[in-house]
Amino acid sequence: MEPLAAKIRPKNLKEFIGQEHLVGPGNPSTGLGAGPIREAIEKKHLFSFILWGPPGVGKTTLAKIYANALGADFVELSAVSAGKDDIKEVVKGQAGLRPTILFLDEIHRFNKAQQDFLLPFVETGRITLVGATTENPSFEVISPLLSRCRVFVLNELSPEELSKIIDRTGIAMDKAAREWVINFANGDARQLLGLLEATQALYKEVNIQTLTDALQSKYIRYDKKGDEHYDTISAFIKSMRASQPDAALYYLARMVEAGEDPKFIARRMVIFASEDVGLADPMALEVANNVFRAVEVIGLPECAINLAHGVCYLSGAPKTKRSYEAYFRAVEDVKQYGNLPIPLQIRNPVTKLMKDLDYGKGYERYPKNDLLPEKLKGKKYLI
Repeated sequence: MEPLAAKIRPKNLKEFIGQEHLVGPGNPSTGLGAGPIREAIEKKHLFSFILWGPPGVGKTTLAKIYANALGADFVELSAVSAGKDDIKEVVKGQAGLRPTILFLDEIHRFNKAQQDFLLPFVETGRITLVGATTENPSFEVISPLLSRCRVFVLNELSPEELSKIIDRTGIAMDKAAREWVINFANGDARQLLGLLEATQALYKEVNIQTLTDALQSKYIRYDKKGDEHYDTISAFIKSMRASQPDAALYYLARMVEAGEDPKFIARRMVIFASEDVGLADPMALEVANNVFRAVEVIGLPECAINLAHGVCYLSGAPKTKRSYEAYFRAVEDVKQYGNLPIPLQIRNPVTKLMKDLDYGKGYERYPKNDLLPEKLKGKKYLI
């Protein structure tokens, strides 16, 4: 059976809901022009671009509408599972009579080597790339590729727009249920439709009670922006903190299998290496950084092995928060006293006047003197 989201997916801009700043028709009386994607469709302008926005706001649908309107072949890949061989197949499969638009979902999951491989095909026009990402492309897409693409920012859907999507489903519900499910969706049409579909499949009738019951069911996916996301990463960190590698590996596997961004997990491990392991094992930070680098270069699914390696090391490492706590003790004094005068002996004497004022004087002879500002002499942060 066709999923609800696919069944009601808009086929053209007339049916598309939301993102008026990109696809709106404009208003000549106010001088407001049409949205840039509408302009591109109307003028049959073929170019590469990246759609950046939160989940469930129409990125895939908009890419399909664009390709269809321009009469292009549409090839959809997910950067989670695709690789260089898939790109080669796309290029090899070009008939030559029609342009090929490659829609690369979650483009931020492509590592640098994969993006480098894709670049010449985009550069020469062999492929028109439409990327979709929930992450800032400035950080996740290599500069040469980014410079060849326009970036369009998509917004969360408003309650009014989500209400229109509910109308399109034809699912009956009272006003209270409609408000409840719109609030739950939080601007994400995919969440909205997923919950409505699960509720109808389980209970037929849609009301607040059946919506709440369906929300607890296995039909609802792991939500990377919701409670399960935060609960799972919390359990993961606390398991490593408690030196329980088995529990940490379990929560790692849950996140990876649910589609969590491996770089998000690796970042938390780098933080953990300094915050929780710290001076007890300085090698932990090097291991965590190497894991992060491996995740960037290798990508899924293989980088899960690198993550597991790091998790086992960090879980087994001795723990101390001395450096972490010392830093925040220093922060308290910065907030309380502001920018206290720096002792002259450690100021930088870059001009003759500064030397004449004794900047830097005595540092070489007395390098072990207390170098804190006068008001904080004798203060100990690292305990």
